[in-house]
Amino acid sequence: MVSSRWLFFLSAIFMLTALAVAQSAEPLNHFCLYEKGNYTANSTYETNLNQLLSSDVSSDTGSNSGFYNSSYGQNSDQVHAIGLCRGDVNSDVCRDCLNTAKSLLPQRCPNQKEAIVWYDYCMFRYSNRSIYGVMETSPPFSLLNTQNVSANYVEQFNAVLRTLIENLTSQAKDGGSLRKFAANSASAPEFKTLYALVQCTPDLSVDDCEGCLRGAKEAIPQCCNGKIGGRVVRPSCNIRFETNPFFNSTTDASAPPAYNTPTTGSKGNSTSRTVIIIVVTIVASVILLITTICIYRRVRRWPWVKPESEPVDEIGSVESLQFDFDAIKVATDNFSEENKLGQGGFGVVYKGKLPNGQAIAVKRLSTDSGQGDSEFKNEVLLVAKLQHRNLVRLQGFCLQRNERLLVYEFVQNTSLDHFLFDPIKRAHLDWERRYKIIGGIARGMLYLHEDSRLRIIHRDLKASNILLDGDMNPKISDFGMARLFLLDQTQANTSRIVGTYGYMAPEYAMHGQFSLKSDVFSFGVLVLEIVSGQRNHCFRNGENVGDLLSYAWRNWREGTALDIVDSTMSSGSTSEMIRCIHIGLLCVQENVADRPTMASIVLMLNSYSITLPVPSQPAFFMNTSSIESEVSSKWEHSIGVTESDERSKRSSV
Repeated sequence: MVSSRWLFFLSAIFMLTALAVAQSAEPLNHFCLYEKGNYTANSTYETNLNQLLSSDVSSDTGSNSGFYNSSYGQNSDQVHAIGLCRGDVNSDVCRDCLNTAKSLLPQRCPNQKEAIVWYDYCMFRYSNRSIYGVMETSPPFSLLNTQNVSANYVEQFNAVLRTLIENLTSQAKDGGSLRKFAANSASAPEFKTLYALVQCTPDLSVDDCEGCLRGAKEAIPQCCNGKIGGRVVRPSCNIRFETNPFFNSTTDASAPPAYNTPTTGSKGNSTSRTVIIIVVTIVASVILLITTICIYRRVRRWPWVKPESEPVDEIGSVESLQFDFDAIKVATDNFSEENKLGQGGFGVVYKGKLPNGQAIAVKRLSTDSGQGDSEFKNEVLLVAKLQHRNLVRLQGFCLQRNERLLVYEFVQNTSLDHFLFDPIKRAHLDWERRYKIIGGIARGMLYLHEDSRLRIIHRDLKASNILLDGDMNPKISDFGMARLFLLDQTQANTSRIVGTYGYMAPEYAMHGQFSLKSDVFSFGVLVLEIVSGQRNHCFRNGENVGDLLSYAWRNWREGTALDIVDSTMSSGSTSEMIRCIHIGLLCVQENVADRPTMASIVLMLNSYSITLPVPSQPAFFMNTSSIESEVSSKWEHSIGVTESDERSKRSSV
């Protein structure tokens, strides 16, 4: 019989192989352009798209130049595609990268007529409109090296960078119809060498290529100022710079690389490079294998790592969910800045990848976050027992000395406020999507209040705690402030007010009384924010700034409720919009007993045969300065979460 040690050895090799494959297939970023429309299953467009994607890039004669252009179908069902490889990679790498991209993109963006994906070595996109020869600057994204230039040399470094990129832009824009690429280096301060490359899709005109690259160059200070490396990426062009070499400097930037006909003497260089690659791969595999064995032995020896001064008996029921801290460090690349998804008052959230290729989101609680051991245990105990499509799923946790980590499923499109309160991105949220989001949140809250084995009060329902998956389905997150109720319990009191300004029910903020109806109040505020596209505490109407609840109530009384609807929505069911405003106002009534339950709300959203009661005036306690000062110190931490600088690692969460 094969020993357990050998079984583990073989499984470790398999895991390393899977990790290598998963890493090679992971893109830098991708965008599903929802605003460009969807196609239906088994439609002509889907057939044409599948036909186009099924053809191997190697069959396209343009692939030797690193540029791929193809189309399939006719009229409105025609599919257009463009692919571009980095100008210094060889034809095999180019072909493999583009074929991988063609395979992955429809999986990441199902039913989307237009989508785009970037890898380190290539970009691939398709659309139902002609995209050949069209300069596209959106959607853009940027990446940065976390290391800083020495403070005394930032200006000199930036001057060298500007000059280098300007020279490369002049060189690339004059490239031919098959290649617009340039790469070079220059001496930088502190005895460093600065490497940079620029590239346009070769279908662009000289002016369009230059315009695209100049726009990308102007974006560098916003993303990467004072950093030793970074990139600005657009569909039609990209710029990258580093103080370490990252491109093949032997490639002639003035002409397409002779991928299939190596020059004299290149055989030896190619052989040397091949040997180096093999040696590095073997060494890296051995190191990874040793690391995996060490982690395995540690986990076997200490399956439960207790903090030095805190018993964790309460979490024993979910002990099987514990992750090893070293494994999380590996998954998040030692909590690197590149993997940072967002930051709030309770800590930082990072993207990670497990050895099996599964993407995760890791919330690393800060030591001064205010969410101590009790909140941490609370979130683990509560969320581990919850299973619903509109709740973020907890994968596990980690406790080691002062480290407290929560491991969740990774949700692609970050939080609702990332879209809703952005003047550009909120255009992606048409009314159909917003109505679906409202319904999903309502179902998730109903599950928490009545349908799960536990009765849970969330106490911090807000736009930044609603995450959106790849299909823009909402998932309620962050249960650090949640409270467990007995099934027949209706109300409780607390002396510790926690929550977020603008979403807290008056009886809770003033007297510490919370109940199911406290969450209903927060839900009502959230519904009005989704309909209007504006924050409750900073509602703008022309030149006037006020609070959303007052404005919604005034318009409801005057019969002009549609005036609060987000003007970026050009179409949608006005009856659904008015009904949602009506429901929102019912939820934010000052009298707790007058507010509907989540069960009633779900019924109201799904049945027009139900007559809605007339709402009474909402609570306007947020405008009372004395109350605001009374609870401001307790709100301070959560206000930081609300206004947090949540950003996507490469898109983005």
